[in-house]
Amino acid sequence: MCDLNELWLNVLKIFPILGGEVTFPPDPIKDEVFENVYRQMSNMGIAKTITSILDMEVESAIRNVLVPKFWKHFISEGEPHKVKHDMNIAAFTDTNALFFTFIYAIDELYDAYQCLEMIKPRLFYLNQSANSTSNLNTKITLHNALLAQLPPSFNNFVCDFYCVHFRLFTKDSTLSLNTLDSEVFTELPCSGCNVDLDQCCCQKLTEMVNATNMKLLKMGLIDRLAGSALTALIKVKIKEHINDTCVGIFDRSHLKQLETWINDVVMIWLTSIFTEWKSRDDISQEKIPKSVQAFKVKLTYFMYETFAQNVISQFFSIIIDYPDSSPAIDDLKICMEKIDMRVYLTESLRSSLEARILHPGVNTMDILTGYVAAIKAIRHLDNTGVILEIVTAPIKDYLRKRTDTVRRVVTGLTEEGPTDLSEELAKGEFIKFGKDSHLNEFSDWETWEPDPFGIDPDVLKLNSSKLIRSADIISMVVDIYGSKELFMVEYRNLMADRLLSQLDFNSEKEIRNLELLKIRFGESLLHSCEVMLKDVTDSKRINSHIHGDGNCDESPLFNISSLIISAQFWPSFNKESLQLPEELENEFKKFTKAYESYKGNRTLNWRTVTGRVNIVIEIGERILEMTVPPTQAVIIYHFQHKSEWSIEELSSLIKVPPSALRRRISFWQNHGLIAEIEPGIFALLEKESEKTQFEEVSITDADEEDLESAMASASDQREEELQVFWSYIVGMLTNLDCMPIDRIHQMLKLFASHSGGVEFTQEELKHFLQRKVREHKLLFSGGVYQLAK
Repeated sequence: MCDLNELWLNVLKIFPILGGEVTFPPDPIKDEVFENVYRQMSNMGIAKTITSILDMEVESAIRNVLVPKFWKHFISEGEPHKVKHDMNIAAFTDTNALFFTFIYAIDELYDAYQCLEMIKPRLFYLNQSANSTSNLNTKITLHNALLAQLPPSFNNFVCDFYCVHFRLFTKDSTLSLNTLDSEVFTELPCSGCNVDLDQCCCQKLTEMVNATNMKLLKMGLIDRLAGSALTALIKVKIKEHINDTCVGIFDRSHLKQLETWINDVVMIWLTSIFTEWKSRDDISQEKIPKSVQAFKVKLTYFMYETFAQNVISQFFSIIIDYPDSSPAIDDLKICMEKIDMRVYLTESLRSSLEARILHPGVNTMDILTGYVAAIKAIRHLDNTGVILEIVTAPIKDYLRKRTDTVRRVVTGLTEEGPTDLSEELAKGEFIKFGKDSHLNEFSDWETWEPDPFGIDPDVLKLNSSKLIRSADIISMVVDIYGSKELFMVEYRNLMADRLLSQLDFNSEKEIRNLELLKIRFGESLLHSCEVMLKDVTDSKRINSHIHGDGNCDESPLFNISSLIISAQFWPSFNKESLQLPEELENEFKKFTKAYESYKGNRTLNWRTVTGRVNIVIEIGERILEMTVPPTQAVIIYHFQHKSEWSIEELSSLIKVPPSALRRRISFWQNHGLIAEIEPGIFALLEKESEKTQFEEVSITDADEEDLESAMASASDQREEELQVFWSYIVGMLTNLDCMPIDRIHQMLKLFASHSGGVEFTQEELKHFLQRKVREHKLLFSGGVYQLAK
């Protein structure tokens, strides 16, 4: 007869979970007790019932006892658990409470897990003897229960634990990268445990970390509980490593170093987490789990993406440092081959350029310098020209709105010092413009590349990108205005200014620039400039001949060095005029007569307002030698005959408007020679005591404003060219009564093509017609123009 009470007590000893106890290690049981209990339960036919009860009790204990007790460590608001280990790590525990809480909780959970795992062999023996089966899977049940009750703050504990783990693991590599002096380094805290070196506890902490990680590995909880936090931590470490080693360093490549760091540090560390780690030498490629190998692909992708974003965020500095920064661009090219970041690059770079250079505080020359640098750097990155077209579009739009852009471009091409534009001009590359520019697009088919994907099709303009792909830098800068003609007009204006202002003119440099420009823009547009240079050379020869001619009966009052120009080839001059004194005008007539006798049937029409006059002023004890414009010279000349002049009287005498005359007189006021004694009345200052601080200033370029205004502006010249079509417009509107602007433009272009006239855009025609409206010569209503009645 079986004693049921004794049997039940023995069952509780074998399976303490039935009594609600989960302790480790369980009490040892003699083999005779096992055999006796299993035999009696089999005879009574209750083995299957006990098995089912055990399955439910284990699941209930996990869900209702172990898991709540485990999560209570991470949601409790009380004091964190103190470390039970006998070691001197007080300094470390002060700032790493989460770390030790995590270790304590895992230790407690692992003990309970082992107790439940001890049930398996005993239950297996019972089922084997009773020919029954058990559905008990402690690991899966534990996983499901933990994930079902996961608190939001748990990832913080996981991150803190593995952050310490990573710091301890990479301690040796951190020491090898440190370049500090040994004496200084000894004063720093330990890079592993972050406490003073004399209190270093890295070895003990490493043992604790490895033991805890091994418990997680045996319970199969690393991937399920710590996977997301571990992924986030690794991404943070990758970002920190890139920021520490790559930011601001553009003169060397970083990708190889980053790939090595991923393989030798991050992946080995991950392998140590997911395997029974012994040493680096013990790990082979076959022993690395497939999940870790697959994770390497994701981490490498993330590394490329993070590094590319880091480089793109610094791309403005990379542009400025180019070509020294070309290694950084090469790295970015590799990243963009693996990751499509073209849209991010274009948006980021456009916003960066707009914020840094496209505002009124930056002068035009700096914007042009940034534009040229951007062309070089972006072309190095993407030779298709698509990214370049999209990124630089705002720069071109902004430069079109600045009135001095063309003049600055020309200045950059022709000035003495080395500039980006002058260096590009010196290269002598030829890029074909116009209708035939696209004919050879596919001639070099072996190196042909399609436009990149990932760009908005509304923004991507295939034809222009093909042109930009092959265009040189100067062609792109000139293309800001879309007109070679306007650029050539401005170049001709600046060249005329230099020829009129520089007495020691360097013809070799101008001829060199002219020949280089002819390579790009053709000889027809620069023929006028060649004639201008020839005029300068011929003028020197004519001046030498006239001055060396001994046929003059009397010596001249002063020497005249003339610049004799072919008016139809030079830019239009401004409308200013100047009436010379009779005795001075007679000298110019003598020069004209000498020229006529030398050239036969040719004569001279003098532009007296333009040029330079060398004068000597003697007033009292003062003697001033100056080089001034003709207007200033005539003003002071008249004061030698009359010491006081009214502004109206002097204006009438020299044919200069009063407003302009007052501005010219201010030059002599600044030099202490003339004073305004009454409103509109100016007098000569003759006394020594009236000398001012400006007297001894030697002025070579006395009035830059005169030089700048000597030639008519490009827009004024353009308006004069369009004035040719005015009579034709009048004829059209007389016959057709009224016409829209597009119809007028179409008919004028047809007329210009037959008559060899100049080309012009509809926008230029609109400005011209609007000026005629303001002059009451046209009426504009309902979108059409008609003649004013």
